[in-house]
Amino acid sequence: MAMERPTYRELERRWKALRASRDVRIREVACVGAPRTLLCAELGDPSRPLITIAAGVHGDEPAGALALLALVEDDALDPRFAYRLWPCTNPSGYEAGTRASAEGTDINRTFGRGGGSPEARAIVTANRDYKFALALDLHEDDEAEGFYCYAYGDEGIGDAALAAVRASGAPCDPQGCLRPDPHLEAESIGGLSLSLLLRRNAAARTLTFESPARLELAERIAMHATAVRAACSQTTVK
Repeated sequence: MAMERPTYRELERRWKALRASRDVRIREVACVGAPRTLLCAELGDPSRPLITIAAGVHGDEPAGALALLALVEDDALDPRFAYRLWPCTNPSGYEAGTRASAEGTDINRTFGRGGGSPEARAIVTANRDYKFALALDLHEDDEAEGFYCYAYGDEGIGDAALAAVRASGAPCDPQGCLRPDPHLEAESIGGLSLSLLLRRNAAARTLTFESPARLELAERIAMHATAVRAACSQTTVK
């Protein structure tokens, strides 16, 4: 039987329940100009190097959001780091199963100039003054043959993540680990994605993971979880 996607409210409830069973700090960040909030989760020793992971910016790409939740519920993140997590950066799109937000906005084109959507502004403001050893954004691709990624300043971390996915027996797309020019990519998509923004301002290494939406949801969740663990394990602690 195919795995069913939980509702956003169920996703939210499970994150908030982690306060009682894990060292997880959860807060809600207001989306000014929209009737919703974003969850922001923090865990680990704040004195350690910081990794940020985001998921769900496209509401019809649920695997990343569910993988991120599973990694925290299973206590599977690398303990050498502290984490700043954005469990679902497009709640209205996730609830509706749509790429765009309730306002019809592709949020992942709006991270320039302080944020061009309520969600982007909330994240940009909340992340101000933070620096990250690694930034990951978890996506899906309905045309991909297998798992692949975009990497910026990753020092081979993307290749290691793909190798781990491949070793798990899951398919990887022939395009593998792409390393586009950030300036040309911003021009081609007509704005800044979260990954591009973080690479410019806050993160030494940034990767966007893409799972193939044609596969079963449970398989895609496992791919993202494997790739996240591999990327973190390959990140240098300084």
